[in-house]
Amino acid sequence: MRTSLRQLGIDTGYLLSMFFIALPSFIIGLVGTLLGVGTAVIWIGVPIAAATMFAMRGMAAAGRSMLPGVLGRELPRPRYKQAPEDASALRRFLTALTDGQSWLNVLWAVAVLPVSIAGFVIAVVWWAVTIATVTWPLWGWIVIAATGQSEQGLEIAATWLGWGDSYLAMSAVTLIAGAVMVLTIVPVIRGMAMAQALIGKGMLTSISGLHERIDQLEESRAAATSAEADALRRIERDIHDGPQQRLVGLGMELARVKRQLATNPEAAQETLESAIAQTRETIDELRSLSRGIAPPILTDRGLEAALAALSARSLVPVELETDLNGRYKAAVESTVYFVTAECLTNVAKHSRATKATVSVEDWGDRLVLSVGDNGVGGAHVSKGHGLSGLTDRVKAVEGQWTIDSPDGGPTVIVVEVPCV
Repeated sequence: MRTSLRQLGIDTGYLLSMFFIALPSFIIGLVGTLLGVGTAVIWIGVPIAAATMFAMRGMAAAGRSMLPGVLGRELPRPRYKQAPEDASALRRFLTALTDGQSWLNVLWAVAVLPVSIAGFVIAVVWWAVTIATVTWPLWGWIVIAATGQSEQGLEIAATWLGWGDSYLAMSAVTLIAGAVMVLTIVPVIRGMAMAQALIGKGMLTSISGLHERIDQLEESRAAATSAEADALRRIERDIHDGPQQRLVGLGMELARVKRQLATNPEAAQETLESAIAQTRETIDELRSLSRGIAPPILTDRGLEAALAALSARSLVPVELETDLNGRYKAAVESTVYFVTAECLTNVAKHSRATKATVSVEDWGDRLVLSVGDNGVGGAHVSKGHGLSGLTDRVKAVEGQWTIDSPDGGPTVIVVEVPCV
C-alpha cells in the first residue's frame, strides 16, 4: 500500500512538472528548428539550428531526469557526437547538426507536448474531483448555507436512487463518487505517466541504449578472449610441467633399458616396470587435462551429470542440488561447469572447509549457480588467487556474479548465466 501511494505521488509529480518542461521544449525545438532550416540558405540558419540543438540537450536532460522514478530503473545517458578539440566554431555547429540524438530531442519535444497537456489536465482534474467528492460531506453544508440553495445535481441523484433529498443522502452520493475516483486514480495516473515516460524513453535513451549494448558486447568479447587465452596458457603450462616432463623421463628410462638388456637383464626388467608405471601416470594426467578442455560427460550427458561427477571427485565433501530442465547451450553448460570446478578447486586449496554446497537452478531466463563452503573465508579475485579466472569466464557469456566471503567464513559465490 505504501509503495503504491509513493508511486502515485511520483507519477502525479511527473505529470504536473512535465507540462512545464514540454511546453518550452516544444517552443524552443520547433521554432528554432524551423527558423534555422528556413534561413539555412543564407547560412545564418546554421548557428540558429545548432544553438537550438544545444538548448534542446538541456531540455531533454530535464525530461530524462524524471524517467527513472516512473519506470523504476536507471536509463543510459546519451552520448552526443563530439567535434575535435581544435575544431572551428563552424565545425562544432555542423557536428551538432549531424548528431542523431539531437534531432530525436526535437522530435521528442513535438511528440510529448500533447501527451503532457493531457496528462497535466487529467492529473489536476482527477485529484480535484477525488478530493472534492471525498471531503464534500465536511464542507458541502457551508456552500448550501452561504448560497441558500442546495446542490441540485446531488439532490436529483439522491432522489433517483430513492434515498430522498436530505443532506445525508447527498453526502452518501458524493462518498460513492469519491470511492470510484479513489479506486481509479492509481491506474489512470499511472497509465498517463507510463505513456508519457515511454515516449521519453524511446526518443531520449534508445540510441544511448544501443551504445551501451555495444559496449557490453565488446566487453564480453574481450572477456571471452582473455578467458580463452588464460585457459590456453594454463593448459600449455600443465602440459609442460606434467606430461611433457614425464615423456622425457620415459624416453630416458627406455634408453636405459636398451643399454641394460645386454649387461644386466634384471635391472632392465625393473627399469621397464618403472617406465610402464610412468606411462600409466602420464595417461592419467592427460585424461585429467582433457577434462579441463572438454569433459566428455558434459558433452554426452549434460550439465547435471557433469556436476555430479565433478562433486564426486572433489577433495571436500559436496552437497549437490540441481533443478535443471534438459540441455542448454554449450557455452552456458561449459561456463557453469568450469566456474563450479574453479570454485571447488579453490575450496580444496584455500578454504580449509569440511563441507561444500553446490546448487544450480533454472530461473527461466538464466541459470543461477550457488557455491558455498564452511571454511575460513577471505576469498577474493585478485591476480594469483584461485578465483582470478572467474570474472572473465562469467563476463564472456554476459553473466553476473557476487562473492560474500568475510574473514572467518562462510563463503558464498552466486553466479547468474543467461540461458535464453
